[in-house]
Amino acid sequence: MNERVVVSQLGARMDYAVPRILSAYGMLEHFYTDICATKGWPRLVHHLPARFRGAGIRRLAGRRPSGIPAQRMTCFSGLGLSYALRRMRAHEVSDEMKAALDAGRRLSELVIRHGFGQATGFYGMVRECLEQLQAARAHGLWTAVEQNIAAWTLVDRLDREERERFPAWTSAAVPSAFAEAFAARERAEWAEADLIVCPSEFVRRSVAEDGGPVDRCVIVPYGVDTRFQIPVRDRMRGPLRVLTIGSVGLRKGSPYVLEAARRMRGQAVFRMVGAGTVPAAARADLEGVVEFTGPIPRLEIIAQYAWADVFLLPSLCEGSATVIYEALAAGLPVVTTPNAGSVVRDGTDGFVVPIRDAEAIVRSLHLLYEDRARLFEMAHNARVRAADFDLSAYGRRLSEALRNARTVTAARDFQKTDHAPRTLRVPA
Repeated sequence: MNERVVVSQLGARMDYAVPRILSAYGMLEHFYTDICATKGWPRLVHHLPARFRGAGIRRLAGRRPSGIPAQRMTCFSGLGLSYALRRMRAHEVSDEMKAALDAGRRLSELVIRHGFGQATGFYGMVRECLEQLQAARAHGLWTAVEQNIAAWTLVDRLDREERERFPAWTSAAVPSAFAEAFAARERAEWAEADLIVCPSEFVRRSVAEDGGPVDRCVIVPYGVDTRFQIPVRDRMRGPLRVLTIGSVGLRKGSPYVLEAARRMRGQAVFRMVGAGTVPAAARADLEGVVEFTGPIPRLEIIAQYAWADVFLLPSLCEGSATVIYEALAAGLPVVTTPNAGSVVRDGTDGFVVPIRDAEAIVRSLHLLYEDRARLFEMAHNARVRAADFDLSAYGRRLSEALRNARTVTAARDFQKTDHAPRTLRVPA
């Protein structure tokens, strides 16, 4: 049976990889999102004079879901604008979390109102699609939710532990009411989904530890397109150039980047690229030790990989950080943690170090600083590894998993009978 899938997501996650893949496979019924630069009034950003194109406008201009026919895409630009404004005005974590919950509910209302067309299945993002999952199941569709980060209970626990370790890096804790609301919405989505698409084993384990339906989890690693492949660089001398891309803060392990930079003065230079509200005290610590660029539009990010010798992401909690796939494709050895959910092979194309271990980070970077031949070898291995995780490979894995979703739905229905099997194993 030819599956036809409705996809729904806020933002341009992974440059719209999921709807682009399903469109290429002839599986996309319709794609719903908030705001992009190819539909409605946001198309006008391309006609603005250069002097009016600030970073925010350039980021909007980069939201171009290529390869998706216009008739198969609906953008809710008003929702996208209001959500962006609420995040800009947010002064507390509670404001950001409430905005996210409200945006997910509003997206669901709009998608349900527009309908599922001739779809046989629905694919949504975690904490954005509960009502859509319920409506899709009521219409007889199979359902899938992408768990693009670890279960919220683990995210929240690690965040609270880091806040105790680094009080200067945060201004307020996540209010328990909102933490509970995030976790409850997530669990409700698991209950409605026939498939829980996890990008890594780390994420699958977090669902299991939270009591989620691990038998319905399927692991589908991500992939990136070939634009991140850049020419081989030959830097056999000079300070090691260490790049970190991602939101600056506790979950990304930013204090450990700072500590590594302090210990490697004169041997390495560190650059952090990304958004993040860093309190004044922490920002003062960064100054003069780490170059902090702030956010850079996606269309301009390749230049950052070209600058670097090594990519560092000591995250405490991810799904499977897409910047690591990009760094590998760019030929950068990667130093990261098991909690980043990456495909890095320890000792081959990078190093996988324990979380919260600045000393292990420094040892890994120092080895590459001292042994440039090893650095060059790991850079080659990184490119080879990335070839197994390009967008085509991701597409094959994802389409296969979703083609199995109809079988999963039938098995769930059968489990409701007296003769149901006890468990169902979803092929990985």
